[in-house]
Amino acid sequence: MSTTEHAPAREMLAPPVAAKSRPVPLWVVRGEISRRAYIGFALTGLIVPLLAWWALSLSGLVDPTFMPGPGAVVHRLVSWWTDDGLADDICISIYRVVGGWALSAVFALPLGLLIGTFRPVQALLEPLTDFIRYMPAVAFIPLVMLWIGIDEGSKIAIIFIGTFFQMVLMIAENVRAVPIAQIEAAQTMGATREEMIRLVIFPSSRPAIVDTLRITMGWAWTYLVVAELVAANSGLGYAILKAQRYLQTDRIFGGILLIGLIGLMIDQVFRLVHRLCFGKWMAKR
Repeated sequence: MSTTEHAPAREMLAPPVAAKSRPVPLWVVRGEISRRAYIGFALTGLIVPLLAWWALSLSGLVDPTFMPGPGAVVHRLVSWWTDDGLADDICISIYRVVGGWALSAVFALPLGLLIGTFRPVQALLEPLTDFIRYMPAVAFIPLVMLWIGIDEGSKIAIIFIGTFFQMVLMIAENVRAVPIAQIEAAQTMGATREEMIRLVIFPSSRPAIVDTLRITMGWAWTYLVVAELVAANSGLGYAILKAQRYLQTDRIFGGILLIGLIGLMIDQVFRLVHRLCFGKWMAKR
């Protein structure tokens, strides 16, 4: 047999040539991007508005009284920290927001789980929850002051009212998103209602519930200024309202930016927890 007849066999036995890695295209619908690309886009999204603000303040087109520059805001934050107790304002605002949000979560988690699991509970409570959640939280301030008073409990109560009802409905939707096939499989294996909730429904809905808690934490921060309308004498929201009376727009900008920065840090903590707890589980879906 000639050597040419053995050529195909040798080609079949030869180790495959490593294919050249192709760069992953960026603009793919729900595609993945590298960590470096993500950080680059994130920094661009944060820095470009800051540069635009800085350029607008330098242009002289807007009175600094109404649009202070980044330098003036930083100077105000420094003096606020050294002279006016910025650290205390940050701590008390975090306490109020986290307190109201945590109180909402304590009641919303079991209630949303029941609404999403049992139709009678859904029919009984979901219309009422839908009705109340459209009421503005600021409208409850007079009642909160009458029922609770003007101490810290009233601030926490306003944030609770602003987040609780939305949180209940979102958690109920997270629970209803559990595939019915998992529930039917548990029923086939003879699981009781308690076992289906504890071993199937709640574990399957936990990643979505953590996302719901992350989103509603952002809502809780949006109610901070409203909550600190109630006879407050400290906090970032109170400082913003006080600065409005004296036309201290640099302090207003500083307070708003601080709230956004604190919220961003908390959001990243939630994302990290989600990735550490459910990253492998989500990758298998």
